[in-house]
Amino acid sequence: MSMDVEQIRRDFPILQETVYGRPLTYLDNAATTQLPIAVLDALQNHYRYCNANPHRGIYALGAKATALRESARAEIGAFINARNPCEIVLCSGTTDAINLVAASFGDAFLKPGDEIIVSAMEHHSNWVPWQMLCRRQGARLKVIPLDDQGDLCLDRFTELLCDKTRLVAVTQVSNVLGTVNPLETIIKLAHQRDIPVLVDGAQSIRHEIIDVQQLGCDFFCFSGHKVLAPAGIGVLYAKEDVLRQLQPTRFGGGMMAKVDRQQAVAEDLPHTFEAGTPNCAGAVALAAALRYLNSLGRDAVQRAEQDLTNYCCARLSTIADLHILGQPQHRAGVISFNVNSLHPYDIATLLDKLGIAVRSGQHCAQPLFGELGLSGAVRVSPAFYNTRAEIDNLVDSLSRVIALLRHQESKP
Repeated sequence: MSMDVEQIRRDFPILQETVYGRPLTYLDNAATTQLPIAVLDALQNHYRYCNANPHRGIYALGAKATALRESARAEIGAFINARNPCEIVLCSGTTDAINLVAASFGDAFLKPGDEIIVSAMEHHSNWVPWQMLCRRQGARLKVIPLDDQGDLCLDRFTELLCDKTRLVAVTQVSNVLGTVNPLETIIKLAHQRDIPVLVDGAQSIRHEIIDVQQLGCDFFCFSGHKVLAPAGIGVLYAKEDVLRQLQPTRFGGGMMAKVDRQQAVAEDLPHTFEAGTPNCAGAVALAAALRYLNSLGRDAVQRAEQDLTNYCCARLSTIADLHILGQPQHRAGVISFNVNSLHPYDIATLLDKLGIAVRSGQHCAQPLFGELGLSGAVRVSPAFYNTRAEIDNLVDSLSRVIALLRHQESKP
């Protein structure tokens, strides 16, 4: 299935905006994606016609909200091919999902001397929770290093696995290098030792076609705002048998079946882990976003984004003194770069004045930048609604920005 990009762009009102009198070129999709009309309508319709607290009241509106939320859960589960909707815990985002696992799994199964393995390319959300957990429990955090191209060193990963390893937590796609990690191999190696694997899917959920049953991962986490939905909604997938071994660490309304002065009995999965009033509108909007992606054809979306990523890499490579971070075997959705002697912040600031939104800094991946010996980088992350013309505009504008900054450098 091929895509009509110009028609698709009309589905995203914000792409028609101007910045400083110039058409917006939005290339920060790794940070957050824009919302199509179908998702905006789903949000508005929920609040206009279906707004009630799900799983609470027996009145018609409450029942409708409950049905919509549970229907959304089933759609989300189907999108990643979960075996059962009870394996889908709705939370506020990837960070919340990982922290949930760190608290419930880690505190129950980690003891002094145990080890957790992460990779050197992890986002802080898949690094700091494990770091803090290890500190609390007297465990050790071990790190899979990278090779010179920006791929994980699988031979070193094999050496790190041992009888003390209790969990492997790894991203599917690096938010800095764009590296697509060989999850099937990582999961197979870990499972040979009965070690569970958590996958941070924040960056991969839009680029890759996710099948959690085929992957075999024990946990998979992603955020709605990375996949055309609003912020504040996210997903923790966990195998049902794994999820039943965990204990909730947050308590309150909606997740208790019975409470008296002596005891509290939790609801069954997945509500055990969904304390408090849920973000029902967010779940409905996320389901609408996934339906929208399915309507475009996920293969077509993947091909379009891969084409833009490859084209952007090729065009950026023509600029003198520009260095792209990493040359992984498989890159998806993200290109980070530096230009000799120029600060990433200056480049991004001047590109913004030309209507181009890119990211600069360390992208919540300071351990990676420490390993690379860099203080930051400019990051470009196209989505399927971007065009080659926008990439050309980026490259032409970047050349202007570099020339201007070089001129400023040359002044006495």
